[in-house]
Amino acid sequence: MSELELSLLRARSMEALKQKARRGELFFTVAVGYMKVGRDKIEMDPDLRVREAIGLVFTRFAEMQSVRQVFLSLRSDQIVLPYLNSKNSGQPQVLWKLPVYATVSNLLTNPVYAGAYAIGRTGSRTIIENGRKRIMRGRRKDRSDWAVLLVDHHEGYLSWAEFERNQRLIADNANGKGMMVRGPVRKGEALLAGLLRCGHCGRRLLVSYNGTKGDVGRYKCDATRSDPGGDPCISFSALRVDEAVGVEIVRLLQPLGVQAAIQAITQCEHQSGEKQRQIELALEQARYEATRAHRQYDTVDPDNRVVAGELERRWNGAVASVRALEEELEALLRQRPAALGVEERQRLLQMGADLEAAWHHPAATAVTRKRIVRVVLREIVAQVEGDQIHLLLHWQGGDHTSLTVRKNRRGQTRWSVEPETVELIRACARMMPDKAIAGMLNRIGKRTGRSNGWTQSRVRGFRNTHDIAVYRDGEWAERGEVTLTEAASILNLSPATVLRQIRAGIIPAQQYCMGAPWAIKRGDIEDSHLIERIKSCSKGPPSSDSDQKTLVFQ
Repeated sequence: MSELELSLLRARSMEALKQKARRGELFFTVAVGYMKVGRDKIEMDPDLRVREAIGLVFTRFAEMQSVRQVFLSLRSDQIVLPYLNSKNSGQPQVLWKLPVYATVSNLLTNPVYAGAYAIGRTGSRTIIENGRKRIMRGRRKDRSDWAVLLVDHHEGYLSWAEFERNQRLIADNANGKGMMVRGPVRKGEALLAGLLRCGHCGRRLLVSYNGTKGDVGRYKCDATRSDPGGDPCISFSALRVDEAVGVEIVRLLQPLGVQAAIQAITQCEHQSGEKQRQIELALEQARYEATRAHRQYDTVDPDNRVVAGELERRWNGAVASVRALEEELEALLRQRPAALGVEERQRLLQMGADLEAAWHHPAATAVTRKRIVRVVLREIVAQVEGDQIHLLLHWQGGDHTSLTVRKNRRGQTRWSVEPETVELIRACARMMPDKAIAGMLNRIGKRTGRSNGWTQSRVRGFRNTHDIAVYRDGEWAERGEVTLTEAASILNLSPATVLRQIRAGIIPAQQYCMGAPWAIKRGDIEDSHLIERIKSCSKGPPSSDSDQKTLVFQ
């Protein structure tokens, strides 16, 4: 009976704790940044320094969207964060130190900072190891398995919607979590790394780099990793796809360019004062501690040398801390960059108005572009059909956009000449020599694969690469064709008159493209009926006035 009573008391106690937790009144510990009020409530810490330090972590994560980048930026700026020293008996003491990764991660993933009350976020699991029971504690549960979750329970440092967005970003930044996670922003020139998904099998496309400098990206579906015996899936270069998506993003964000530039100016001025604000708050706290130590030293009995010596040591330490913070603040003010001038503000606003110039600016790194892409795009589904890459862009707001990008055939590179130029050179090689072809291509604006102008040697090398025969004298005669000048000589007319009649449709002729020579069949201009028509048209049109007479000059 005694054992039964103990079991019943334990069960009733546990149920009472659960009921108290369901009401949001059970607190074993209180997170840093909060303090317990009464027996069943918590409020934000009244210390302004603590609140601003914790708020700074969430502000930087909203900007950088990476726990590791926030941690590195705080360490780089030497910004300390508060933590609770629970070793002291009684009320835990708030201390300060440079953050470690776990500190930043716990701040960003704890729902208490979003004003939510949560109990049962971790649990234990029992396994059998070497024939013996082993309990593994601290296993994180899914949100649906939490024992209690009460949103809007108390005042938070951020809203619940922002907290959920942060959790999605942290989950997407995790590596090794399967092919459905896009991963963090990483080094490399590939703009869409982690966002592309195969439209044939649903896997996330991976990125590989090649080239002489290792900066030429290529997206590929790694379907053969899970099925080595299967057929390989899609693979295409990143250059044209990144360019097409970048153009689409610039086109849609262009109306918001000026607003983004103004916001960038504001953030630049705000970031320069974040560290200064933290040092000023720390200096204010240190001065208070020094003043309090001074008061304690003044009130002690001078004859009590043991206590007086200890209080004097504390006072000296507080004064030294004040002096160190003052020197750090002075050094920061000396190194602080000057505020943006009128010309710099105008330049930023001008770049905001011309977002395309800002996108292609040399100072805009690949990491910056990737962050912009991830802000506006959620996912891109890619399908390859023949020599076309079909992209379906899923925007963050829920809209969708379709793009089609040409894909190089096997053996082609990004330096390949456009197919239209290849066919043009192939056709013109039967009409004129290489020097004339180079001049014609330059006049109509055609360029080589490396965006250079054409020369006789480049046309010759292009023909040799594509097995195009060189122009031979007499090819026109073999085909029974004449040039515009030869036709004018045969008809005893000027070339301008022959050209005018070609454009009028009187003389049949063919021109492959603008700037290419006109090809005229010899049999057409030797036809007697056509010759009579040409001569009658060359005399000029008759007047519509019946009284008009023709004057013949001799």
